[in-house]
Amino acid sequence: MSTDHLQSSAHVHPHSEGNPNYRYRIFAMVFFIALINYIDRGALSFAANDIAAEFNFSKVQLGAVLGYFGFGYLFGSLCGGVLADRIGTKKVWMMAGGLWSVLEIATAWAGDVGVALFGGSAIMGFAALRILFGFSEGPAYALMNKTIAHWAPRKERGFSLGIGLLSTQVGAMLTAPIAVGLLLLTHDWRTMFIVLGVVSLLAIGIFARSFTDTPAKHPKVSPAELAKISEGVVKENSGTPQPWWRFFTNRTLVLNALGYFSFLYVTFVLVTWSPKYLQDTFHYDLHSLWYVAMIPWTGACITVLLGGKIADTLLRKTGNLRLARNVFAAVTLLLTATCFVLIPYAHSAAQIILLMTLGNALNALVNNVYWSVVIDVSPKASVGTYSGMTLAIANIASILAPTLSGYLAQYQGYGAMFTATAAVSFCSMLCMILLQPEKPMSAERVSQTGSIALADK
Repeated sequence: MSTDHLQSSAHVHPHSEGNPNYRYRIFAMVFFIALINYIDRGALSFAANDIAAEFNFSKVQLGAVLGYFGFGYLFGSLCGGVLADRIGTKKVWMMAGGLWSVLEIATAWAGDVGVALFGGSAIMGFAALRILFGFSEGPAYALMNKTIAHWAPRKERGFSLGIGLLSTQVGAMLTAPIAVGLLLLTHDWRTMFIVLGVVSLLAIGIFARSFTDTPAKHPKVSPAELAKISEGVVKENSGTPQPWWRFFTNRTLVLNALGYFSFLYVTFVLVTWSPKYLQDTFHYDLHSLWYVAMIPWTGACITVLLGGKIADTLLRKTGNLRLARNVFAAVTLLLTATCFVLIPYAHSAAQIILLMTLGNALNALVNNVYWSVVIDVSPKASVGTYSGMTLAIANIASILAPTLSGYLAQYQGYGAMFTATAAVSFCSMLCMILLQPEKPMSAERVSQTGSIALADK
């Protein structure tokens, strides 16, 4: 988006003097919605024992139930980014949020739907509902990245992304007390889903009243803040919307997506299997699981913000994108892999939970890097599309992590599950070493015949 466009939009919505830092309210709202998004998706893991007992699911079948979400999430993340570039971020937020709230409520009857409509197969009911639910939740983080691209000044981008991405860790941490609390209070896993879905619908309604696609469209953004946000926008890779397939011609975008796969793999292993792992291995019941399952996420809540600050500081002091992206990510991912590879050799609950907490904290430290790289390299007009494609590729982990973990837990033991997690982190480290974030995509225009040509910069 050009500065001229920002200014012309500002004439349509006159700006008051207002709060000079209104953008942080927007970041807070995005954090809140993404937080709810994460709690809604993670609640199933805490109902897993009750669901498995009621429908006689094995670990392999339960892993499949937990993994079905990923099939929908993959396509939802891809479609969400494309739609945000075409029809606007707010519209997609509203459509996705409303749909995932309704489907969260419907999960209460997923098994009954399967029995009634799929020849008595409860697992098919969960498959259908979780795939649709994953599709509706898929756009959230691509939408968040597009929001940051428009609302955050370039020099604040890492920290601003950290605020939004903090929702992953806080959401995963709060899922335990909220889900377990609802289970203990209602003694019914179905009621838990209904309550969570209703709360989500209310939150989306509140969000709709305060959010706009860009700061130029918001009447509460002051002229001074608008100037600060738009500063340097012409110097960036603004460009024109690029064909989706150009994503695969850019080495950095592809390797970055593979790197982000690791972050999501670690996250989904812990979100989907750590509650049952702790129950099976150390016999924690619901009364203790609510706080024990929070511990692996406590450090990550700090490091996801710290990582944004570190990346911003490295870039500001050195001006070296490779140091702020490649080196920072690679060193941290090597340490992440080390933590998870040690878990099978630890024997006490305290040692294992400590390693899980430290590994997860290190994994979260570079979360902002993946999203920053997309903004660094992509034309702004294509940030939504390319963020969605990054998320779609990486979200193969949301299918593979719970499914493979269930298989490994069933036939090789939980130790193999953590060894596989370490191997994924190590491979991600290799991908991040090879990034070229200092080389933005060349701007191209699409001709009427469908061919592309270099455009003037």
